[in-house]
Amino acid sequence: MASTLSDQLEEVRCHAEACLYSTGSVLEVRAGISAMANIPLPPSAKYRYIAAETMIIENGVNNNRKETIGSLQRLSTALNILEKYGCNLTSSSRPKYWRAVKHNNPVFRATVDVIQGGRAVLCLYGYSNQQPDGLSFPDEVVEPDIEKVAAVTLEVMSLRMELDMLIKEAHPHPEFFERIIPSLNQKDDFEPISDAVAIPSSLRESQPLYMSLASLSQSPTSAFLPVRTANASTSTSISTRHTERANHHRTVVTSSKMRKNHSSLLSWHCTHCTRVNSNQDILCETCERPRLASSGSAKDEFPQPFTITEWQCKSCTVVNAGSSILCEVCERPRLATKPPATPTRPTPTPNRPAAPVLGMPGDPDSQWMCQFCTYINYTPASVCEMCDLPRPEPTKMRVKLHPPSQVKKVPVLSVKPKDPPMEDPDLRRQKLMREEGLKLIQLIRDGEKKGVSPEEVYTGMRVSGDGNILPCDWLKAELPHLLDQICATATSSRAADLKAGQNQNGTGTAEDTGVEEEQTRGGGVTLSRAEAKLAWLSAGGDTERAAKQALRDRHSKVKELCSLGFTDEVRCQEVLRQSEGEVRGALSLLQRPLMEPFHQRMWSDQPEPPIDINHPDKQRVCRRLLAVYDLPSWGRCELALSLLQERTAPYSLDDVVQAVRESHDRDFIRRVLAKECPICLSEFPHSKMQSLTSCQCSVCCGCFQQHFTIAVRDKHIRDMVCPVCWEPDINDPEHLNSYFSTLDIQLRECLEPEVYDLFHKKLTEQALIKDPKFLWCSHCSYGFIYDGDQLKVTCFQCRNSFCAQCKKPWESQHGGLSCERYQSWKRENDPEYQRQGLAGYLRDNGITCPNCRFQYALSKGGCMHFSCSQCRYQFCSGCNNPFHTTCAVIHCSVTGLHAHHPRDCLFYLRDWEPGRLQALLQNKGVEFNTDTPPGTQAGLCGVIEQKDESGQQTDSACGAQTQPGHAGLCEKHYREYLVSLINSHSIDPAPLFNANELVLACRRYQVDDARGELEDDVTYYTRILEKLIDEVPLGDKVPRKK
Repeated sequence: MASTLSDQLEEVRCHAEACLYSTGSVLEVRAGISAMANIPLPPSAKYRYIAAETMIIENGVNNNRKETIGSLQRLSTALNILEKYGCNLTSSSRPKYWRAVKHNNPVFRATVDVIQGGRAVLCLYGYSNQQPDGLSFPDEVVEPDIEKVAAVTLEVMSLRMELDMLIKEAHPHPEFFERIIPSLNQKDDFEPISDAVAIPSSLRESQPLYMSLASLSQSPTSAFLPVRTANASTSTSISTRHTERANHHRTVVTSSKMRKNHSSLLSWHCTHCTRVNSNQDILCETCERPRLASSGSAKDEFPQPFTITEWQCKSCTVVNAGSSILCEVCERPRLATKPPATPTRPTPTPNRPAAPVLGMPGDPDSQWMCQFCTYINYTPASVCEMCDLPRPEPTKMRVKLHPPSQVKKVPVLSVKPKDPPMEDPDLRRQKLMREEGLKLIQLIRDGEKKGVSPEEVYTGMRVSGDGNILPCDWLKAELPHLLDQICATATSSRAADLKAGQNQNGTGTAEDTGVEEEQTRGGGVTLSRAEAKLAWLSAGGDTERAAKQALRDRHSKVKELCSLGFTDEVRCQEVLRQSEGEVRGALSLLQRPLMEPFHQRMWSDQPEPPIDINHPDKQRVCRRLLAVYDLPSWGRCELALSLLQERTAPYSLDDVVQAVRESHDRDFIRRVLAKECPICLSEFPHSKMQSLTSCQCSVCCGCFQQHFTIAVRDKHIRDMVCPVCWEPDINDPEHLNSYFSTLDIQLRECLEPEVYDLFHKKLTEQALIKDPKFLWCSHCSYGFIYDGDQLKVTCFQCRNSFCAQCKKPWESQHGGLSCERYQSWKRENDPEYQRQGLAGYLRDNGITCPNCRFQYALSKGGCMHFSCSQCRYQFCSGCNNPFHTTCAVIHCSVTGLHAHHPRDCLFYLRDWEPGRLQALLQNKGVEFNTDTPPGTQAGLCGVIEQKDESGQQTDSACGAQTQPGHAGLCEKHYREYLVSLINSHSIDPAPLFNANELVLACRRYQVDDARGELEDDVTYYTRILEKLIDEVPLGDKVPRKK
């Protein structure tokens, strides 16, 4: 049975986990959790990750059932918060700050942190890194383990659901928890409630107080009132003291009403958090809010508590469930709101008589006015409804007299005139006060328009005493003289006090001399008008009191300045007079001479003195570092100072400050300050090293500047690469422009102006080479753009002429002839050209750079890898295809520097024998030379070629031995001559391929060479030969000059 339940639990768990971290619905997740909670297994067997049994024991064991239920409720609330953390991690849209859990979060402290095992659940989620203010994921963890988090979250949800069912006494198997927590089996012991009998009024007069219970129970009007057991036992003991009731036994009678409301007396619901509390508790255990007192009739004596089923978030206005504490969207806590009012019986208040209706006469005797707030109250109220002050002695309100109606005139009867009514003194006093108040308000408004304060207006009105003079006019005319009088009175009073002190000390003593000095120093106290004015206002216009008050204020201000370190009282008196009694202004005047050296140093043109790191006052050095270099903190200043004071570290102040500003790790800073240059092997700080954007190499600034200066002056612009790894490959045209644009910014700061200008000149030439109208001079190697249509071009540098098409030096015979006809004429009529023979032919048909079109009068023999001295372009001299390390040909397995040659390139045909090449020309009917031309040196080849001698490339004659029938050339250059004829006539060498060469060529150019089952050799080789010629054309860049 246990294995069956375990299998069922595992099946439900797997399904619920998949729904939790996948696209499953909420209903499916809740159904899985409910199924897990209802499986009859103990917590130790049901929960795999969380220590459910340990958490319940540590958080739920108490002395009685009530405390245990409260502890389990707190545990359920904490599990609700932990469930939110898990759901956030499994959600596809996790919160922004999901990696950390802060301990200072009020919800976390009030829920998760107050239980045992809460942080262990967070560690299961992945929050295993302890931080000063909380927990976080480790730095190496990029994403949480969704499957594990889902499994832990599912167990948290299931345990919370089981606790909720256990608290509500709805758990299907509570015996598993009762074994863990024995206090759950205990029942709450409440005091028994007895019913005392209410004696009817009809029986109270006739029956004695100790009448029998049977006679009372027969009364039809008997009712029951609940009384505590203590009172019942007391009444029983009192009643049994009578001799006639010695054998009486009291019977407890329980009313149906009390049985109905018995459960309501045991607990009460909090109207804010819906927590069920004990009846003995005054404050809620969860939100600590007081229990709201309920009142009403017997019918609603115990009203049902109001339960909050949902609440709206104050931040994002999302409606959440009533049981949730945090908002499901913004995760903000629920704010306490005013609970809904419960229907209670209003307190009976005496009916207030209706107020008189406007426009109708009312009874003035039923009204009275409060003397404090002038609110009209109605009798019989004796306290004001506004200010709660008692009613004064009743006075009759004035009755408004209506004019007499127009009636018919009647003769006036001679009657005795009545005495005029006596005016109420209180009303007269109130009227006078109102008039004076309105007059004062008007004067204050007039004074504000003239810049006079209300205090001055009021004091001036009191001092002037003349109602005909306006206070503002009096203040303007008399106040200055009055203030001068106060100042003079204060000065004379100070002098009199000093003289009296002198007389008391006697004459001819040392103390007498001190008093005289004091009189000389402080006797002439001069007050400002501002001080006298403040004292006059505070004294209410009394000049004598104002003078004394001004002296006291001046003395306290001088004492305050002396406490700040300014002991010269005469100077303090003077600056107080200048600042009109303001201590802040006087302090500014006293500090001005002290700040004068600092101001002069700040505004002087002299540079700041250097920071002395060996100064004995370390705090002074740190303060200067913090002020001058703007370091982040005081600790960084101390770190920089300690690095500078190391004996074996020759660091400069600027380098250390820059390194400390970037990091606070001492070992990292030392590595930054000691970088080794791979060229000069010296150590420099990281700020003194430079690197290119194309690689990770770093060299010192000196080596960087020297390398690029030599590259600009003596080398080609394509040699301006990293001196360590020689990156990047400038032959790649895609990265060429971006590389030089970045390099230009770096060289602008480190190269000298003339070197930088030369770099820009070469960079400009490099860009002009790509223009199809760009020409190289055949005389001086000067390049320029030519827009003309004529063949004759004159160089702007050397003023010599050459042909714009064949690039040969210009001769008068070239005029009017094409380049081919001119070369034919030159071979037939130029004796020097005839003497050179085929060597001159090879020179005229030398190497032309396909990138910059610069011509070299050299042979193509030897190494086919040619590097142009003008543009550093690397290519094959036989087919003009580029040499590169990054191959763009598909399925190419060759690594390193290489080129792809066509089958008619000299790279392959130079291995053929001269007779085989001659046979290929004879098959196409092309003539070739075999005889040695007259006038050439016999036995030695005179073809000019480029040679590498002692690390330098020089142009010199070949000098190899010639063979008979090779037209006076060596075998290597004779093959080159025959191949040039083959290329000039576009002859395909494939028909002369043997079987091995044919198969190898098909594989080289990726031609299908599969052989049929019944195909013989002749048919097979004929077929693949035709296929090779059809699918793979000859080289499109092979020079084909005729």
